[in-house]
Amino acid sequence: MIEEMLFQGWSGIIRTVLVGALAYVGLIAFLRISGKRTLAKLNAFDLVVTVSLGSTLATILLSESVALAEGLTAFAMLIGLQYAVARGSVASGRFARLVRSEPRLLMHKGEILHDALRRERVTEEELLSIIRSNGSAAADEVAAVVIESDGAFSVIPKPAGGGAAEFASADLPRRG
Repeated sequence: MIEEMLFQGWSGIIRTVLVGALAYVGLIAFLRISGKRTLAKLNAFDLVVTVSLGSTLATILLSESVALAEGLTAFAMLIGLQYAVARGSVASGRFARLVRSEPRLLMHKGEILHDALRRERVTEEELLSIIRSNGSAAADEVAAVVIESDGAFSVIPKPAGGGAAEFASADLPRRG
């Protein structure tokens, strides 16, 4: 029993090395063909594809019931679906809004937008922590905080001097 947990024979190791190397080469080839966007984490769909590719590679490597051809087909399908979603997003604004979230303003000119925090499920304490982790001691040192499409936070400092170069928020959705 213990021996089987530690070593089940050379055939499994040889299969893992051979199929693993071929699956890796296949994945790299598919990624080179599909372009940089495939692994970009711009939205939830991009993240799902990245995680799914890793999970598929692990399954190909460790599951003897999954043949290399099936694994490569899964890679092609995932990358093809990601490509279709990306193309659809570029071609149609309506489709783009359906599949990805828009950035949301959480704080503007020192004012915390509580409705936006609630909608994005961010607490005020988390917002203040994000501001501190970006080098600002207090919220009044910040022009804006935005939660981006990928869930990352952008902290925009107030301009030095506060003169004519005031932060312009016209291009950010303020749905609070």
